[in-house]
Amino acid sequence: QQVYDPDRVKVPMKRTNPKKGRNEDPKFVPITWEEAIDTITDKMMELRKNNEPEKYVLMRGRYSGMADILYDATTKIFGSPNNISHSAICAEAEKFGPYYTEAYWDYRDYDLAETEYVLLWGADPVASNRQVPHAINIWGKVLDQATVVAIDPRLSASAAKAQEWMPVIPGEDGALAVAIAHVILSEGLWNKEFVGDFKDGVNLFKKGQTVSEELFEEKLTFGIVKWWNLELKDRTPEWAAERAGVPAEQIIRVARGFAKAAPRAISWLSPGASMQVRGAYTAMASHALNALVGSVENIGGTLRGSSVPTGKIPSYADYQDDLSKKGTKNKKIDQRGTKEFPALKDGKSGGGVVTNRVADGMLDKDPYEIKMALAYWCNSPFSCSGAQTLGESFRTTPLPRSYHDNPLKWHNTLILFFRQPFTLLKMAFNKSKANEIAFASIQQRVVEPIWDVRIDETEITWMIAESLAKKGFPNLLDYFKNEIKDPESGKAPTTPMEFNMALLKQLTQNVWDPSKEKKGDTLNGWQDFVDKGVWNSVEPDYFKNWDKFGTETKKFEFYSETLKKALNGHAEKTKTNVDDVMQATKYQARGELAFVPHYEEPFRWGEESEYPFIFFEHRSRLNREARSANTLWYQEFKDVDPGDEAWDKALA
Repeated sequence: QQVYDPDRVKVPMKRTNPKKGRNEDPKFVPITWEEAIDTITDKMMELRKNNEPEKYVLMRGRYSGMADILYDATTKIFGSPNNISHSAICAEAEKFGPYYTEAYWDYRDYDLAETEYVLLWGADPVASNRQVPHAINIWGKVLDQATVVAIDPRLSASAAKAQEWMPVIPGEDGALAVAIAHVILSEGLWNKEFVGDFKDGVNLFKKGQTVSEELFEEKLTFGIVKWWNLELKDRTPEWAAERAGVPAEQIIRVARGFAKAAPRAISWLSPGASMQVRGAYTAMASHALNALVGSVENIGGTLRGSSVPTGKIPSYADYQDDLSKKGTKNKKIDQRGTKEFPALKDGKSGGGVVTNRVADGMLDKDPYEIKMALAYWCNSPFSCSGAQTLGESFRTTPLPRSYHDNPLKWHNTLILFFRQPFTLLKMAFNKSKANEIAFASIQQRVVEPIWDVRIDETEITWMIAESLAKKGFPNLLDYFKNEIKDPESGKAPTTPMEFNMALLKQLTQNVWDPSKEKKGDTLNGWQDFVDKGVWNSVEPDYFKNWDKFGTETKKFEFYSETLKKALNGHAEKTKTNVDDVMQATKYQARGELAFVPHYEEPFRWGEESEYPFIFFEHRSRLNREARSANTLWYQEFKDVDPGDEAWDKALA
């Protein structure tokens, strides 16, 4: 239906009304691809002529495994540090928990086939997650053999099927997590093989009482007694019940059941429980429950998953001139790594993106002005909070450009159109994992392209490179021609589609070339990969990292020396201390409490007397990555979501 949508943009469009805003008609008119590309590269050359390539920014939303040719190489060869991802509004908050406990910044997989207990922290596996088909296929088996507990303010699809539903007050998930941990420790239910035990075998975890660290001998974890003393000793089920709106009796029952099922128990963290102000410690607390019952990388527990051996784009360092090298040394526009926005991905200050701060940086011209913005598969005013700020930032940018049609167009100078990834299907590849298997799959076109469209990450990028070369900057095109070659023929690309296919084959060669060693399927060449459409890894090994967690202590950390190092490093970088960083980032913890999973009061905007309700959103089970506008089947079946009616207005 998107292919034949009568409102679909069919060719590049250019704004003729210089006034921008929601209530302004852009008065778009069709233009040729040559005119569109010239408009873009004229501005790019102007920035280089004025020695300010850093004032160019590229923003991406959903992307394929070929994204770095545009996102990274093109941006850096041109001379800008500003490649901005959507990751901060995706899953960075939930990844914080596993990283600062076991040094794993990625999505987890789950051994559902062997599990006996599942805690769903806002997760709705049969309706909305990265493995919906697998979850639907196996959920009957899970319900037969395991107890499923849904912790969710809303009776989700998974909650409706679960044995227990804990309708937590929005934002109070952390209270439940630490209370469950309190019960497990105070009743002596933790996994002794993984965590360890008191030296004399007598449980000293008593409500309200501190414990000497010398009396406990830990095995594969670090800081269990510190965690108890700093946080858990007072976090009783009764305390949590007052805050979370869930009966103390249910908290106790769930904690006991979860521990009894150990190690075949899963605490399934999702963005819903952690994507909020002060949500990082909820992510840590809910994930730490897996360690308490020894289910980390264990049978019936949580898994890291195998890897996919696809390649990376070649180094572009030799194609960066002095201006490019100087430009890329500038700070990024999203203000990552400042005191208020540590963005501690992988333990580094400024290691992650702060997607929503791009608008503020552009409006405030901090750390500098942005004069050109490109966005692909990206609709920030729709996807991000603070839509007014985002819209205003694009309205005031001299040349914003979008690669596809969406509400962002009201602020754009150009709209380019490319092959729809989920209908016309561009030629690309993706990596993911489900059912304990990692895989690489090819995106292939199911119909021939309709209208005059191009592929976003490759064809348009090649056209930009050709245009820049004609105007005196050949570096990007030279990189493409010299470094990207068809692995079968050895030929360099000469056209946009040849470039796309050469890059696709080069990046996936380790998967389809039978001479390359890999742990998984053996394919008999490129055509075999195309015919089969997928390469699958072997199943991951259990217990793989038990003796070598990548944390500072090499153990699963209840007291996170890894987070302590990261926060101290950020504080030193910003010339302050950790307590000041915590205050600046609106967290309540001070002192050593900042280094353990703990409860933080939900942050509310305004006074509760004036704003008594909490807005709680969820994704429709018909959505995977949004983009549901103008889709008739979607409207027809919208009543599969409880409370919604087909063809009626709804937040989707």
